[in-house]
Amino acid sequence: MTDPVITPEKLSNKTPMMSRRSFLAGSAVVAPMILSSGVLGANGRPGANERIVTGHIGVGGKGSSHLKSIGEHAGALCDVDTNQLEKAAGLLGRNVPLYADYRELLDRKDIDAIVIASPDHWHSLMMIHACEAGKDVYVEKPACKYIEEGRAMVRTVKRTKRVVQVGSQGRCHPGAAALKAFLKSGAIGKVNRVECWHNDNPIGGDPLKAAKPPSTLDWDMWLGPAAMRAYNPDYCHRNFRWMIDLGGGQIRDRGAHVFNLISWILELDRTGPSTVEASGQVPSSGLWNCPTNFEVTYRFEKPDLTIRWAQPGERAGDFEFGAVYHGTKGKTIVRGGDGRVFLDDQVIEYATANEMPYELDKGVRAHDINLENWFSCIKSRKTPIMDIESGHRVASMCILANLAYRMERPLEWNARRERFADDDAANLLLGNPGRGQWRI
Repeated sequence: MTDPVITPEKLSNKTPMMSRRSFLAGSAVVAPMILSSGVLGANGRPGANERIVTGHIGVGGKGSSHLKSIGEHAGALCDVDTNQLEKAAGLLGRNVPLYADYRELLDRKDIDAIVIASPDHWHSLMMIHACEAGKDVYVEKPACKYIEEGRAMVRTVKRTKRVVQVGSQGRCHPGAAALKAFLKSGAIGKVNRVECWHNDNPIGGDPLKAAKPPSTLDWDMWLGPAAMRAYNPDYCHRNFRWMIDLGGGQIRDRGAHVFNLISWILELDRTGPSTVEASGQVPSSGLWNCPTNFEVTYRFEKPDLTIRWAQPGERAGDFEFGAVYHGTKGKTIVRGGDGRVFLDDQVIEYATANEMPYELDKGVRAHDINLENWFSCIKSRKTPIMDIESGHRVASMCILANLAYRMERPLEWNARRERFADDDAANLLLGNPGRGQWRI
Protein backbone atom coordinates (compact mmCIF):
# COMPACT_ATOMS: atom_id res chain seq x y z
CA MET A 1 0.00 0.00 0.00
CA THR A 2 1.30 3.47 -0.87
CA ASP A 3 2.25 5.69 2.04
CA PRO A 4 -0.01 8.81 2.00
CA VAL A 5 2.72 10.98 3.50
CA ILE A 6 4.29 13.35 0.96
CA THR A 7 7.67 14.32 2.35
CA PRO A 8 9.59 17.51 1.47
CA GLU A 9 12.03 15.29 -0.45
CA LYS A 10 9.22 13.92 -2.57
CA LEU A 11 7.92 17.41 -3.15
CA SER A 12 11.31 18.49 -4.38
CA ASN A 13 11.15 15.68 -6.92
CA LYS A 14 7.72 16.96 -8.00
CA THR A 15 5.86 13.88 -6.83
CA PRO A 16 2.18 14.55 -7.63
CA MET A 17 -0.30 15.08 -4.80
CA MET A 18 -2.66 12.23 -4.00
CA SER A 19 -6.10 12.33 -5.52
CA ARG A 20 -9.03 12.36 -3.13
CA ARG A 21 -10.22 9.01 -4.48
CA SER A 22 -6.87 7.28 -3.92
CA PHE A 23 -6.60 8.79 -0.47
CA LEU A 24 -10.02 7.52 0.58
CA ALA A 25 -9.28 4.09 -0.84
CA GLY A 26 -6.17 3.69 1.29
CA SER A 27 -6.97 5.70 4.41
CA ALA A 28 -8.61 2.84 6.28
CA VAL A 29 -5.49 0.67 6.41
CA VAL A 30 -2.56 3.08 6.32
CA ALA A 31 -1.14 4.18 9.67
CA PRO A 32 -0.74 7.97 9.96
CA MET A 33 2.73 9.45 10.21
CA ILE A 34 1.87 11.15 13.49
CA LEU A 35 -0.20 9.37 16.12
CA SER A 36 -2.09 11.97 18.13
CA SER A 37 -1.94 11.63 21.88
CA GLY A 38 -4.61 14.27 22.27
CA VAL A 39 -7.37 13.13 19.95
CA LEU A 40 -10.66 14.56 21.14
CA GLY A 41 -12.92 12.17 22.95
CA ALA A 42 -16.66 11.72 22.54
CA ASN A 43 -17.34 14.66 24.84
CA GLY A 44 -15.19 16.98 22.72
CA ARG A 45 -12.36 17.17 25.25
CA PRO A 46 -8.68 16.33 24.63
CA GLY A 47 -7.23 13.01 25.68
CA ALA A 48 -5.19 12.12 28.71
CA ASN A 49 -2.16 14.32 28.13
CA GLU A 50 -4.22 17.10 26.48
CA ARG A 51 -2.07 17.40 23.36
CA ILE A 52 -4.05 19.06 20.56
CA VAL A 53 -2.97 18.03 17.05
CA THR A 54 -3.62 20.60 14.34
CA GLY A 55 -4.08 20.43 10.60
CA HIS A 56 -3.10 23.55 8.65
CA ILE A 57 -4.89 24.64 5.46
CA GLY A 58 -3.10 27.42 3.59
CA VAL A 59 0.54 27.59 4.65
CA GLY A 60 1.82 30.64 2.80
CA GLY A 61 2.39 34.01 4.52
CA LYS A 62 0.08 33.95 7.55
CA GLY A 63 -0.12 30.17 7.49
CA SER A 64 3.65 29.94 7.90
CA SER A 65 3.42 32.39 10.78
CA HIS A 66 1.03 30.01 12.53
CA LEU A 67 3.47 27.15 12.04
CA LYS A 68 6.25 29.19 13.62
CA SER A 69 4.01 29.70 16.65
CA ILE A 70 2.40 26.28 17.07
CA GLY A 71 4.40 24.05 14.75
CA GLU A 72 4.88 21.46 17.47
CA HIS A 73 1.14 20.78 17.29
CA ALA A 74 1.05 20.35 13.51
CA GLY A 75 -0.02 16.90 12.33
CA ALA A 76 -0.70 17.63 8.63
CA LEU A 77 -0.37 20.47 6.12
CA CYS A 78 -2.37 21.42 3.03
CA ASP A 79 -1.87 23.94 0.24
CA VAL A 80 -2.77 24.11 -3.45
CA ASP A 81 0.71 25.50 -4.21
CA THR A 82 3.38 22.83 -3.83
CA ASN A 83 6.09 25.49 -3.56
CA GLN A 84 4.42 26.96 -0.48
CA LEU A 85 3.77 23.49 0.89
CA GLU A 86 7.43 22.53 0.53
CA LYS A 87 8.62 25.67 2.30
CA ALA A 88 6.12 25.20 5.12
CA ALA A 89 7.06 21.54 5.58
CA GLY A 90 10.67 22.61 5.93
CA LEU A 91 9.76 24.77 8.92
CA LEU A 92 8.73 21.74 10.97
CA GLY A 93 11.97 19.78 10.76
CA ARG A 94 10.03 16.50 10.59
CA ASN A 95 7.77 14.71 8.17
CA VAL A 96 4.00 15.11 8.34
CA PRO A 97 1.29 14.22 5.80
CA LEU A 98 0.96 16.86 3.07
CA TYR A 99 -2.11 17.42 0.92
CA ALA A 100 -3.35 19.52 -1.97
CA ASP A 101 -7.04 18.89 -1.21
CA TYR A 102 -8.15 20.10 2.22
CA ARG A 103 -10.94 17.52 2.37
CA GLU A 104 -8.35 14.78 2.58
CA LEU A 105 -6.83 16.45 5.61
CA LEU A 106 -10.27 16.76 7.23
CA ASP A 107 -10.80 13.01 6.82
CA ARG A 108 -7.91 12.23 9.16
CA LYS A 109 -9.07 10.95 12.55
CA ASP A 110 -5.78 11.88 14.22
CA ILE A 111 -6.33 15.62 13.65
CA ASP A 112 -8.17 17.43 16.44
CA ALA A 113 -8.36 20.99 15.16
CA ILE A 114 -7.88 22.97 11.96
CA VAL A 115 -6.06 26.24 11.28
CA ILE A 116 -7.35 27.99 8.13
CA ALA A 117 -5.17 30.65 6.51
CA SER A 118 -6.38 30.29 2.92
CA PRO A 119 -7.36 33.28 0.77
CA ASP A 120 -10.45 35.04 2.13
CA HIS A 121 -12.92 33.64 -0.39
CA TRP A 122 -12.31 30.12 1.00
CA HIS A 123 -12.74 30.87 4.72
CA SER A 124 -16.45 30.14 5.11
CA LEU A 125 -16.64 26.89 3.16
CA MET A 126 -13.50 25.45 4.74
CA MET A 127 -14.63 26.35 8.25
CA ILE A 128 -18.06 24.79 7.68
CA HIS A 129 -16.55 21.59 6.29
CA ALA A 130 -14.06 21.40 9.17
CA CYS A 131 -16.80 21.78 11.79
CA GLU A 132 -18.91 19.14 10.06
CA ALA A 133 -15.88 16.85 10.17
CA GLY A 134 -15.84 17.25 13.96
CA LYS A 135 -12.85 19.61 14.15
CA ASP A 136 -12.46 22.79 16.17
CA VAL A 137 -11.26 25.67 14.01
CA TYR A 138 -9.04 28.74 14.00
CA VAL A 139 -10.01 30.70 10.89
CA GLU A 140 -8.14 33.78 9.77
CA LYS A 141 -9.90 37.12 9.47
CA PRO A 142 -11.99 38.33 7.79
CA ALA A 143 -14.31 35.50 8.77
CA CYS A 144 -16.32 35.59 5.55
CA LYS A 145 -16.65 37.29 2.18
CA TYR A 146 -20.46 37.43 2.09
CA ILE A 147 -22.90 38.11 4.92
CA GLU A 148 -25.01 35.05 4.16
CA GLU A 149 -21.82 32.96 4.34
CA GLY A 150 -21.06 34.39 7.77
CA ARG A 151 -24.51 33.58 9.08
CA ALA A 152 -24.16 30.03 7.74
CA MET A 153 -20.87 29.78 9.64
CA VAL A 154 -22.55 30.88 12.87
CA ARG A 155 -25.36 28.34 12.43
CA THR A 156 -22.87 25.57 11.70
CA VAL A 157 -20.81 26.27 14.82
CA LYS A 158 -23.94 26.29 16.95
CA ARG A 159 -25.20 23.03 15.43
CA THR A 160 -21.89 21.15 15.60
CA LYS A 161 -20.84 22.61 18.97
CA ARG A 162 -17.33 23.30 17.73
CA VAL A 163 -14.93 25.86 19.23
CA VAL A 164 -14.09 28.45 16.56
CA GLN A 165 -11.72 31.37 16.99
CA VAL A 166 -11.36 34.11 14.35
CA GLY A 167 -7.81 35.36 13.81
CA SER A 168 -8.19 38.99 14.83
CA GLN A 169 -5.68 39.23 17.65
CA GLY A 170 -6.10 42.88 18.66
CA ARG A 171 -8.45 42.19 21.54
CA CYS A 172 -5.80 39.88 23.03
CA HIS A 173 -3.36 42.79 23.31
CA PRO A 174 -3.14 44.20 26.88
CA GLY A 175 -3.40 47.70 25.42
CA ALA A 176 -6.88 46.88 24.13
CA ALA A 177 -8.03 45.85 27.60
CA ALA A 178 -6.55 49.03 29.07
CA LEU A 179 -8.32 51.15 26.43
CA LYS A 180 -11.62 49.40 27.08
CA ALA A 181 -11.35 50.02 30.81
CA PHE A 182 -10.36 53.66 30.23
CA LEU A 183 -13.38 54.33 28.01
CA LYS A 184 -15.72 52.47 30.34
CA SER A 185 -14.54 54.67 33.21
CA GLY A 186 -16.12 57.66 31.47
CA ALA A 187 -12.84 59.55 31.27
CA ILE A 188 -13.82 61.08 27.89
CA GLY A 189 -17.56 60.77 28.41
CA LYS A 190 -19.87 58.70 26.23
CA VAL A 191 -18.21 57.71 22.95
CA ASN A 192 -20.41 58.85 20.07
CA ARG A 193 -17.98 58.96 17.15
CA VAL A 194 -14.96 56.99 15.96
CA GLU A 195 -12.77 58.26 13.10
CA CYS A 196 -10.50 55.67 11.45
CA TRP A 197 -7.62 56.35 9.08
CA HIS A 198 -5.69 53.92 6.90
CA ASN A 199 -3.27 54.06 3.97
CA ASP A 200 -5.02 53.73 0.61
CA ASN A 201 -5.60 50.70 -1.60
CA PRO A 202 -2.73 50.21 -4.08
CA ILE A 203 -3.08 50.67 -7.82
CA GLY A 204 -1.38 48.02 -9.93
CA GLY A 205 -1.44 44.55 -11.38
CA ASP A 206 -0.95 43.90 -15.09
CA PRO A 207 -3.95 42.53 -17.03
CA LEU A 208 -1.59 41.45 -19.82
CA LYS A 209 0.13 38.90 -17.58
CA ALA A 210 -2.68 36.36 -18.07
CA ALA A 211 -0.96 33.02 -18.68
CA LYS A 212 -1.09 29.30 -18.10
CA PRO A 213 -0.88 28.50 -14.35
CA PRO A 214 2.44 27.07 -13.18
CA SER A 215 2.54 23.28 -12.74
CA THR A 216 3.03 23.77 -9.00
CA LEU A 217 -0.33 25.55 -8.55
CA ASP A 218 -3.83 24.04 -8.78
CA TRP A 219 -5.48 27.19 -10.11
CA ASP A 220 -9.01 25.75 -10.24
CA MET A 221 -8.74 24.72 -6.59
CA TRP A 222 -7.24 28.09 -5.65
CA LEU A 223 -10.33 29.77 -7.09
CA GLY A 224 -12.73 27.29 -5.49
CA PRO A 225 -16.08 29.07 -4.93
CA ALA A 226 -14.88 32.27 -6.65
CA ALA A 227 -15.84 33.05 -10.23
CA MET A 228 -13.68 31.43 -12.89
CA ARG A 229 -11.04 33.63 -14.49
CA ALA A 230 -7.81 33.13 -16.40
CA TYR A 231 -4.71 32.76 -14.25
CA ASN A 232 -2.67 35.89 -13.67
CA PRO A 233 0.23 35.96 -11.19
CA ASP A 234 -0.93 39.40 -10.06
CA TYR A 235 -4.03 37.78 -8.54
CA CYS A 236 -2.09 35.71 -6.07
CA HIS A 237 -0.88 35.07 -3.58
CA ARG A 238 -1.31 38.15 -1.42
CA ASN A 239 -2.51 40.28 -4.35
CA PHE A 240 -5.98 38.77 -4.21
CA ARG A 241 -6.63 41.39 -1.54
CA TRP A 242 -6.79 44.12 -4.16
CA MET A 243 -9.66 42.49 -6.11
CA ILE A 244 -13.02 43.57 -4.71
CA ASP A 245 -14.63 40.17 -5.34
CA LEU A 246 -11.75 38.21 -3.76
CA GLY A 247 -10.14 40.23 -0.99
CA GLY A 248 -12.04 43.52 -0.89
CA GLY A 249 -9.16 45.90 -0.17
CA GLN A 250 -7.70 47.44 2.94
CA ILE A 251 -11.05 47.71 4.70
CA ARG A 252 -11.51 43.93 4.64
CA ASP A 253 -7.88 43.25 5.50
CA ARG A 254 -6.70 45.75 8.12
CA GLY A 255 -10.23 47.06 8.64
CA ALA A 256 -11.16 43.69 10.10
CA HIS A 257 -8.57 44.43 12.82
CA VAL A 258 -9.58 48.04 13.45
CA PHE A 259 -13.30 47.21 13.58
CA ASN A 260 -12.49 44.21 15.75
CA LEU A 261 -11.19 46.52 18.47
CA ILE A 262 -14.04 48.99 18.07
CA SER A 263 -16.63 46.21 18.20
CA TRP A 264 -15.16 44.66 21.34
CA ILE A 265 -14.49 47.90 23.18
CA LEU A 266 -17.89 49.48 22.40
CA GLU A 267 -19.79 46.17 22.72
CA LEU A 268 -21.03 45.93 19.13
CA ASP A 269 -20.37 42.19 18.69
CA ARG A 270 -24.06 41.32 18.43
CA THR A 271 -25.37 44.27 16.45
CA GLY A 272 -24.61 46.41 13.41
CA PRO A 273 -25.17 49.82 11.81
CA SER A 274 -28.54 51.10 10.62
CA THR A 275 -27.16 52.98 7.60
CA VAL A 276 -23.99 52.67 5.51
CA GLU A 277 -22.71 55.16 2.95
CA ALA A 278 -19.50 54.85 0.93
CA SER A 279 -17.63 56.63 -1.84
CA GLY A 280 -14.39 56.05 -3.71
CA GLN A 281 -12.60 56.39 -7.00
CA VAL A 282 -12.24 53.63 -9.58
CA PRO A 283 -8.51 52.88 -10.07
CA SER A 284 -7.14 54.75 -13.06
CA SER A 285 -5.14 51.77 -14.39
CA GLY A 286 -4.01 48.24 -13.70
CA LEU A 287 -5.69 44.94 -12.81
CA TRP A 288 -6.68 45.59 -9.22
CA ASN A 289 -10.11 47.17 -8.82
CA CYS A 290 -10.52 48.13 -5.15
CA PRO A 291 -11.39 51.85 -4.90
CA THR A 292 -8.96 54.57 -3.90
CA ASN A 293 -9.79 57.56 -1.70
CA PHE A 294 -12.31 55.24 -0.07
CA GLU A 295 -14.54 56.73 2.63
CA VAL A 296 -17.31 54.99 4.58
CA THR A 297 -19.76 56.28 7.18
CA TYR A 298 -21.70 53.93 9.47
CA ARG A 299 -24.50 55.17 11.69
CA PHE A 300 -25.82 53.13 14.60
CA GLU A 301 -29.09 53.70 16.42
CA LYS A 302 -28.37 51.58 19.49
CA PRO A 303 -25.97 52.83 20.65
CA ASP A 304 -26.09 56.32 19.17
CA LEU A 305 -22.79 56.15 17.33
CA THR A 306 -21.10 57.13 14.07
CA ILE A 307 -18.03 55.33 12.74
CA ARG A 308 -16.11 56.75 9.82
CA TRP A 309 -13.43 54.93 7.81
CA ALA A 310 -11.20 56.95 5.46
CA GLN A 311 -8.38 55.95 3.09
CA PRO A 312 -6.01 57.61 3.48
CA GLY A 313 -7.95 59.92 5.79
CA GLU A 314 -6.35 62.32 8.22
CA ARG A 315 -3.61 60.75 10.29
CA ALA A 316 -4.04 61.45 13.96
CA GLY A 317 -0.78 59.74 14.88
CA ASP A 318 2.56 58.60 13.46
CA PHE A 319 1.28 55.28 12.17
CA GLU A 320 -0.21 54.08 8.89
CA PHE A 321 -3.56 53.26 10.50
CA GLY A 322 -5.52 53.84 13.67
CA ALA A 323 -8.64 55.39 15.17
CA VAL A 324 -9.74 58.37 17.23
CA TYR A 325 -12.46 57.73 19.81
CA HIS A 326 -14.48 60.91 20.39
CA GLY A 327 -16.52 61.23 23.56
CA THR A 328 -18.76 63.91 25.03
CA LYS A 329 -15.87 65.10 27.23
CA GLY A 330 -12.77 64.48 25.11
CA LYS A 331 -11.02 62.05 22.80
CA THR A 332 -8.29 59.42 22.71
CA ILE A 333 -6.09 58.27 19.83
CA VAL A 334 -5.18 54.63 19.21
CA ARG A 335 -2.49 53.79 16.67
CA GLY A 336 -2.64 50.35 15.11
CA GLY A 337 -5.27 47.87 16.17
CA ASP A 338 -4.08 44.41 15.12
CA GLY A 339 -1.17 42.84 16.99
CA ARG A 340 0.07 46.38 17.62
CA VAL A 341 -1.97 48.65 19.90
CA PHE A 342 -0.31 51.94 20.80
CA LEU A 343 -2.12 54.14 23.33
CA ASP A 344 -1.89 57.85 23.99
CA ASP A 345 -0.51 59.23 27.25
CA GLN A 346 -3.83 59.62 29.09
CA VAL A 347 -4.68 55.93 28.65
CA ILE A 348 -1.17 54.88 29.67
CA GLU A 349 -1.48 57.02 32.81
CA TYR A 350 -4.86 55.42 33.57
CA ALA A 351 -3.47 51.91 33.06
CA THR A 352 -0.43 52.64 35.23
CA ALA A 353 -2.55 54.10 38.03
CA ASN A 354 -4.80 51.02 37.96
CA GLU A 355 -1.88 48.58 37.70
CA MET A 356 -3.01 47.35 34.28
CA PRO A 357 -0.47 46.17 31.68
CA TYR A 358 -0.69 48.05 28.41
CA GLU A 359 2.24 46.61 26.46
CA LEU A 360 3.16 43.06 25.51
CA ASP A 361 5.99 41.41 27.38
CA LYS A 362 9.20 41.20 25.37
CA GLY A 363 9.07 38.33 22.90
CA VAL A 364 5.29 37.82 23.29
CA ARG A 365 2.87 38.45 20.42
CA ALA A 366 -0.87 39.09 20.56
CA HIS A 367 -1.10 36.55 17.74
CA ASP A 368 0.26 33.85 20.06
CA ILE A 369 -2.07 34.86 22.90
CA ASN A 370 -4.99 34.53 20.51
CA LEU A 371 -3.91 31.00 19.60
CA GLU A 372 -3.41 30.13 23.27
CA ASN A 373 -6.92 31.36 24.03
CA TRP A 374 -8.24 29.06 21.31
CA PHE A 375 -6.34 26.05 22.68
CA SER A 376 -7.61 26.80 26.18
CA CYS A 377 -11.20 26.99 24.96
CA ILE A 378 -10.84 23.72 23.03
CA LYS A 379 -10.00 22.06 26.33
CA SER A 380 -12.65 23.86 28.40
CA ARG A 381 -15.30 24.09 25.62
CA LYS A 382 -15.80 27.73 26.54
CA THR A 383 -16.42 30.55 24.04
CA PRO A 384 -13.16 32.12 22.76
CA ILE A 385 -12.53 35.84 22.86
CA MET A 386 -13.13 36.24 19.10
CA ASP A 387 -15.93 33.76 18.54
CA ILE A 388 -17.59 33.24 15.16
CA GLU A 389 -20.57 35.53 15.85
CA SER A 390 -18.19 38.36 16.72
CA GLY A 391 -16.02 37.59 13.69
CA HIS A 392 -19.07 37.53 11.43
CA ARG A 393 -20.32 40.89 12.72
CA VAL A 394 -16.91 42.50 12.28
CA ALA A 395 -16.59 41.08 8.77
CA SER A 396 -20.10 42.40 8.03
CA MET A 397 -18.89 45.94 8.66
CA CYS A 398 -16.25 45.50 5.96
CA ILE A 399 -18.65 43.79 3.56
CA LEU A 400 -21.32 46.47 3.94
CA ALA A 401 -18.80 49.16 3.05
CA ASN A 402 -17.96 47.54 -0.27
CA LEU A 403 -21.64 46.91 -0.99
CA ALA A 404 -22.49 50.57 -0.44
CA TYR A 405 -19.64 51.54 -2.76
CA ARG A 406 -20.86 49.16 -5.45
CA MET A 407 -24.47 50.33 -5.16
CA GLU A 408 -23.36 54.01 -5.28
CA ARG A 409 -25.96 55.10 -2.73
CA PRO A 410 -26.66 54.97 1.01
CA LEU A 411 -28.06 51.68 2.28
CA GLU A 412 -30.44 51.05 5.17
CA TRP A 413 -29.43 47.96 7.11
CA ASN A 414 -31.50 45.84 9.50
CA ALA A 415 -28.82 44.31 11.71
CA ARG A 416 -31.23 41.90 13.39
CA ARG A 417 -32.58 40.43 10.12
CA GLU A 418 -29.31 41.01 8.24
CA ARG A 419 -31.16 42.39 5.26
CA PHE A 420 -31.43 45.76 3.54
CA ALA A 421 -34.75 47.53 3.96
CA ASP A 422 -36.91 47.38 0.79
CA ASP A 423 -33.82 46.97 -1.41
CA ASP A 424 -33.95 43.79 -3.50
CA ALA A 425 -30.99 44.84 -5.63
CA ALA A 426 -28.68 45.23 -2.63
CA ASN A 427 -29.99 42.06 -0.98
CA LEU A 428 -28.95 40.06 -4.03
CA LEU A 429 -25.33 40.86 -3.15
CA LEU A 430 -25.50 39.39 0.36
CA GLY A 431 -24.76 35.85 -0.80
CA ASN A 432 -22.64 33.93 -3.26
CA PRO A 433 -24.01 31.25 -5.59
CA GLY A 434 -20.61 29.55 -5.54
CA ARG A 435 -19.07 27.67 -8.45
CA GLY A 436 -19.45 24.04 -9.38
CA GLN A 437 -19.24 21.85 -6.29
CA TRP A 438 -18.10 24.73 -4.07
CA ARG A 439 -21.41 25.89 -2.59
CA ILE A 440 -22.72 26.38 0.93
